[in-house]
This record gives sequence, C-alpha cells and structure tokens, in this order.
Amino acid sequence: MLTAITRDVSASLAQCQLSFVDRAPIDVARAHAQHEAYRDALAALGCEVIALPAQDAMPDAVFVEDTAIVLDEVAILTRPGAPSRRGEGETVAAALAGYRTVRAIEAPGTIDGGDVLRVGREIFVGRSARTNEDGIAQLAAIAQPFGYRVTAVPTRDCLHLKSAVTAVSHDTLLIQPRWIDREPFADFKLIEVDPEEEHAANALRIGDAGIVYPSSFPRTRERIEQAGVRVVPVDLSELQKAEGATTCCSIVFRRSA
Repeated sequence: MLTAITRDVSASLAQCQLSFVDRAPIDVARAHAQHEAYRDALAALGCEVIALPAQDAMPDAVFVEDTAIVLDEVAILTRPGAPSRRGEGETVAAALAGYRTVRAIEAPGTIDGGDVLRVGREIFVGRSARTNEDGIAQLAAIAQPFGYRVTAVPTRDCLHLKSAVTAVSHDTLLIQPRWIDREPFADFKLIEVDPEEEHAANALRIGDAGIVYPSSFPRTRERIEQAGVRVVPVDLSELQKAEGATTCCSIVFRRSA
C-alpha cells in the first residue's frame, strides 16, 4: 500500500520563491482545482492520500516533497535551502512519525527533497543552490548503514535534481540532458525529453502502476508511452508558474517496508 502526503495550496502561493522561471500571475482558485485533480490521480493509481491543511503564511508549502525524504527504514526531515521554507516541515514530521522513525538534517547542512532521486537502493542527490555538501554527507550517513548508495550529482540551470531527471520505471529514467550529465545514470535506460519541452523531465512514478505527468508536455509523453509506461496526465499549469511539478506536490512511500 502506497501513502502520499500532500498539503493544500496556500492562499499566498503567488508570493512563492522563484529561481529559474519568470514570475507570472497565478490563479490560486484554479491551482486549488488542479491540486485536487492531482490528488485524484494519486488515488486512482492506488495511493492512500493524506491531505495536510494549508500553511497560508508559507507560499511554497504545497510543494511538500522538499520537506522530507522517506526510505523504507527511516524518514529524514530536511533542512531546505531557502530559509523561508524551514518552518514547513514540523507538521510533515508529525505525519510521518506514524510510519517511520524520523531523523533530521542539521545546520549547516541544507537539502531539498526535490534534489533527492531514489531508484531502488540508489540515491542520487543534486548538488544545487538548495542542497549543499554537508546536507549530502548527513543524508549519506543516515542512509548508507541501511544499504543505500548515495551519489552526488551536480545540476546546472535548474532548481532541483528532479527538475532534470526522474524515474518512470525501475530501470528507466526521464532526463533533460541540458541540465545534467548522463554519466551518473549509466546503469539505466534513458528517455530524453523532447527538445521543445524544456521542463518535461519531472514525472512522478507510483510503483508499477504508472506515472503522474503534466498534460503540457505531449511530445515527451509520447516518448514515455512508447517505452511501455502508463501515463496519467494532469494539468498543473498554475503550480508550474510557481516552479512546481508532479513530484513536488507529494511524498509517496510504502506504508511498511
């Protein structure tokens, strides 16, 4: 049984942090509706969906992925790279405590969940503006005793590692080669995004059931489906204006290891 922790859209979403996209007007009511449809997609793919209440004073709180990393054996509360986001994790930690022992990244380490890609026992961590070497080292110290291999991967021209690469199956990754090098992922099959769809590398895998994927990238979607992966499209246009994507809006994990 998969569980997906989500958080309602903040009323202040339009004041979100932005790094690599230009600010544009956000229709918050439409963002709410899109987020509900996203939750419906998670449920349709077999997730038990937990909906945490909005944190209206924290514009980016809907992007709950950045606050925690959940492995089979332990949950790790992150320390986000943006200081304004460091109050988001408390209620997430409380929700996770019912499923896992919760550890935490401590100062001076920083790490965003969006920089952490787990595929089996491999954990790739983006070395980005939001995640530093100390944060990566702390994550490795927690994860390696459980048999995970942690690999730091430099990113360029994007917010997070999972802006540039995500898993669409147990052995296949979706990649934007302009933002990340291929070499760390040599053991996987790679699907490149369509060159006309720059932000198309973020897909949310729900076990073997399929992926949740933005409806705004039809050319890349065709490439994914040609590889035999089921795609459940969702419209995330308003959340994309806040530099969000499909993985950002949930923390998905198995209820028990």
